[in-house]
Amino acid sequence: MSMKTLSLGGSLVAPDAVDVEFLQQFHALVTQYLEEDSARKLIIVVGGGAPARLYQGAARSLVKDIDNDALDWIGIQATKLNAQLVKTLFGDLCLEPVVENPEVDTFAKGRILVGAGWKPGFSSDYDAAVLAHRFGSERLVNLSNISYVYSDDPQKNPNAQPLKTMSWQDLQALVGESWLPGSNLPFDPIAAKFSKEHKLTVVVANGKNLENLKAILNEQPFEGTTIK
Repeated sequence: MSMKTLSLGGSLVAPDAVDVEFLQQFHALVTQYLEEDSARKLIIVVGGGAPARLYQGAARSLVKDIDNDALDWIGIQATKLNAQLVKTLFGDLCLEPVVENPEVDTFAKGRILVGAGWKPGFSSDYDAAVLAHRFGSERLVNLSNISYVYSDDPQKNPNAQPLKTMSWQDLQALVGESWLPGSNLPFDPIAAKFSKEHKLTVVVANGKNLENLKAILNEQPFEGTTIK
């Protein structure tokens, strides 16, 4: 069996509204990838995107001194909404219910397993890392709207350089060790700690570039940062 895991950023599924065109193209690519080899399976964990940011922003304005757990729970509900949409998109390829607890669910039916957020304290990247480890994924692909991890924040430092490879220690030095709801980081610090402990290989790439995603899935040369 050939298993790979995708952490599909909510900014790809719903950057402001649902990106129907992207989802159509993503569906076509994934379907083709699975049709080429009957042994292939995919885990797709979906982030919260615009619904998470919108509702978390509303909660911050409505509730004084709102705590991070309350904000995370709102974000988790957004991931479930996006994940249910992705599960519906893949129809008979995805026969298991949306995974809400990556530690207890199984992947016995279908070719695609779709996951959502779990509990406060980390992002859906962590859920993807747990599922990747649990089901022996060869590679976890983190798809967002950035093409590489940079040596520094490129919006603040014009000299920041894109990195093709980096260690988990390098990434942890860049993103820190704590998670805040709504953080815009190349990879969740809690997921990074788990991935380092379990020796996972993670690729960070731009999910909008579907030809590049095809190359990653087929283990061909690609644009992105490999972390291991």
